[in-house]
Amino acid sequence: MQMSWIHLDSAIILDLLKSFIMLIALLITRALVVRWITRNSTLSIEAKRRWVVTIRNSLMFVFLIGLVTIWAHELQAFTVSLVALAVALVLATKELILCWLGAALRVGGKVYAVGDRIQIAGHRGIVLDHDIFTTKLLEIGPGPSAHLYTGRVIAFPNSLLFSNALVKENPGLDYGLYTLVVPFKIDTDWQRAEHLLLAAARAECEPYLQEAARQMKMIEQTNLLEVPSPEPRVTIQLTEPDTMQFVLRFPAPHRGRSRVEQAIVRRYLADLTLSSHQLKTLSDQINEKGPFPP
Repeated sequence: MQMSWIHLDSAIILDLLKSFIMLIALLITRALVVRWITRNSTLSIEAKRRWVVTIRNSLMFVFLIGLVTIWAHELQAFTVSLVALAVALVLATKELILCWLGAALRVGGKVYAVGDRIQIAGHRGIVLDHDIFTTKLLEIGPGPSAHLYTGRVIAFPNSLLFSNALVKENPGLDYGLYTLVVPFKIDTDWQRAEHLLLAAARAECEPYLQEAARQMKMIEQTNLLEVPSPEPRVTIQLTEPDTMQFVLRFPAPHRGRSRVEQAIVRRYLADLTLSSHQLKTLSDQINEKGPFPP
């Protein structure tokens, strides 16, 4: 009996030693690879961050596989107990398992990567980091229609991928189609306002129309679907009895969406104010001259 315990202890010590050596080797490998990536001047900051995250997650996966391989013969003796333990662990760590499965879904389905702009469960931002438990976003807002960095970092569990729809705002292309909602009163000259809004959008989006049309054509050929024209377009929605809103669809680069949107709004407001001022001036001139002779 004493000899069997001595043999068991020596086997466990050997497995511990193997696990420790593997851990040290992986840490050294990670340090060397990360050092080479950070010193590589040919890679962009975003590419470096993406590679660092990929290397870290890959080495963690290798470490887990190595532990299972090293300790497999020890686990065989406890198979029956492990089954009961596994059931208890599944019930107790259901959320953690869903996070792991969410990470597998993200990798297998190529749902998003570092640098992508996504929306999920009310959270919106740029993907900064992700691991087997959580995903970190650099928040964009405030609200779903703004495009400013708030400076806050959001971390959400990967389990949300199973219960919420995910929106990817930059699906692998440099240009996309976006919408802008502009409210307006029905009792005013809405036809003139619609014309000014469309003219402002065409003026600001003119530099991007050709490239946006080319990328829309690529989507059409790749996915075998009919994509809309990138030309700016205005549709009208009646929200309340005395209020309406213009919904402007316009093309813009993903990294310059906020700038283009603000340029359109400012040009539209300037033209609308100038046009209203001209109409008022013309009306004042007519009133000064009096009514037209019969």
